[in-house]
Amino acid sequence: METDVLIHNALVLTLEPGASPLLNGYVAVKGARIAAVGQAASPRDLPPARARLDAGGGLVLPGLVNTHTHLPMVWFRGLADDLPLRQWLTDFIFPAEAGWLDPDKVYAGTLLAAAELIRGGVTTVADGYFYETEVRRALALSGLRAVVAQGVVDLPAPGVPDPRDNLKVAAAFLDSGGDFSLQGIASAVFCHSPYTCGPETLQKAKELTRARQVPFFIHLAETRQEVEEIRQKTGLAPATYLDRLGVLDELTVAVHAVWLTSEEQELLAQRGVKVSHCPESNLKLAAGVAPIPELLARGVTVGLGTDGAASNNNLDLFGEMSLTARLHKVWHHDPTLLNAAQVVALATRQGAQVLALEKKIGTLSAGKEADLIVVELNQPHLTPLYDPYSHLVYAAGAADVRHVMVAGRWLLKDRQLTTLDWPKIAERLAAGSRDLAAFCQKLRRP
Repeated sequence: METDVLIHNALVLTLEPGASPLLNGYVAVKGARIAAVGQAASPRDLPPARARLDAGGGLVLPGLVNTHTHLPMVWFRGLADDLPLRQWLTDFIFPAEAGWLDPDKVYAGTLLAAAELIRGGVTTVADGYFYETEVRRALALSGLRAVVAQGVVDLPAPGVPDPRDNLKVAAAFLDSGGDFSLQGIASAVFCHSPYTCGPETLQKAKELTRARQVPFFIHLAETRQEVEEIRQKTGLAPATYLDRLGVLDELTVAVHAVWLTSEEQELLAQRGVKVSHCPESNLKLAAGVAPIPELLARGVTVGLGTDGAASNNNLDLFGEMSLTARLHKVWHHDPTLLNAAQVVALATRQGAQVLALEKKIGTLSAGKEADLIVVELNQPHLTPLYDPYSHLVYAAGAADVRHVMVAGRWLLKDRQLTTLDWPKIAERLAAGSRDLAAFCQKLRRP
């Protein structure tokens, strides 16, 4: 059978459990799906294809999965650094969102974020923010696969000036997502946190997502202050509180999950809750170090996220892989924790599981969607090569990604974006950022 695209002359990591790297490997793509993955001793042993891409000995693996971010917040990259989380939010981010952000800016910011994600080898992203119809529209243009979640808070928010409308807006967002699902974009709900959403809002939002069988995202136990506040209000730890409300189940994604007691960790495991680990943001905001080895030991599914560029300050999942491996080693005084192969799985196969997409993506397997990346290995900092997993975690970076494909479509070819007009995006962001800087200068005046 002749396929549409054949990627060959590659070192292939399928990320299937227990699979070995494939030397002289290839991936054959038919339409949007992977038709075959294999090895060929010589060019004449390759299957027929209408188009071929010589990977030049590069590394081919599943696209990276970013399980948590706030894409339009690229506008706020470097805007208000080195502040405590609550001050950062209340003095800068919330005012900027309320007084400056609008649907057009959300759309433009998402295009910038999409360009950064694609250049960094991310093929699937989970976003949670406001004006998510615009996020969804921009991501559809980019060609990225996504889970896009409308933000819900019991406060006036961008696009939802009256908090009493928050769930009505979320329901309408879910109902309007049908056409986008055909483009690989699922719609979901993101409740900001247990301290910005009351119990009724949390329960009704969960009912909404449970009825539609879509993910429910929530920031959980991100800071010590959050834990103390929830305990004062409810007498319970945050995860226990959410469980009493009936919010925790297998479609719940707990973001951060830093300050969990051992009992809460076990509770997440029992309920099938997934966790998005965002180490760079947690360190920059001094939130703490999430108990990832402990959660994994309990069988909790964990993926990696970048959080928003306002608190990271990038959307680079290679950086998250590198930090994840190193951070938990030093934190636990154990160099064997979270080895390189395990961390790459968090960024691919397990990230897909976090987003309930494991049947579609996460491994290079025949029948799955053709979401993959090619990392160029013929470079000084990636030479010599003994272990490709080690290189991905400890040596490679986003700039080493040469090609990106989603659903059989090239989004990046020879490091050039194919679906997005970068000069136009850059021009729009330059003008808008000057505007935002002037707005924030007024916030800083006494």
